[in-house]
Amino acid sequence: MADLSPRAARTRAALLSAGFDLLAVKPIDAIAIDEVVAKAGVAKGSFFNHFVDKHAFAAAIAAEVRKELEAQVTRANQDTTNPIERIANGMSVSAEFAIFDPKRTAVLLRGSGNMTARSHPLNDGVRRDFDEASARGLISQEAGNSGVLYWLGLCQALMASLVDTRAEKEAVDVRVREMLALGLTGLGIERTEVLSIADRCSSRVGAALNA
Repeated sequence: MADLSPRAARTRAALLSAGFDLLAVKPIDAIAIDEVVAKAGVAKGSFFNHFVDKHAFAAAIAAEVRKELEAQVTRANQDTTNPIERIANGMSVSAEFAIFDPKRTAVLLRGSGNMTARSHPLNDGVRRDFDEASARGLISQEAGNSGVLYWLGLCQALMASLVDTRAEKEAVDVRVREMLALGLTGLGIERTEVLSIADRCSSRVGAALNA
């Protein structure tokens, strides 16, 4: 995105802030542009100076949240060299994000429809992990080809379930473990390693819940 003038930057920030509040409670198709600009306190024409349409607007808001989540995943993986564990950590961090920040999670899920492509810039980290795992023969050929889409879909499903159900702590631990185990098994990883990683990652989520 080209550098914006201070005034344009303020307008864009106001639109994104208004959109975030609205998207946290309802899907983008239920939000009128008039509603957005009224909440942001800007002229309607300003909206189209920054966004092509409502769906591009929702995607821009979701991308800001996804950047926050990716930063958390990066921190969690800073000392992890095994690409399979890095991939699994991404799911467990996503689960924690959903548990502790359901509002931002709802915004992410409602606007992330265009972020599942393997080539999307926000998927650089998980794509590199899958490429390394494939190059080392740690996952199946199918996982090497379509693993990013598969894994992002599982992460989104898990996050949505954690936001929607408000499960008890024990149930959350079990759900995260089972989703990790199912996901890793689907990548073609050996059962013993699957259970070891799933136990370790879900235990970390449980510890965060009990902190």
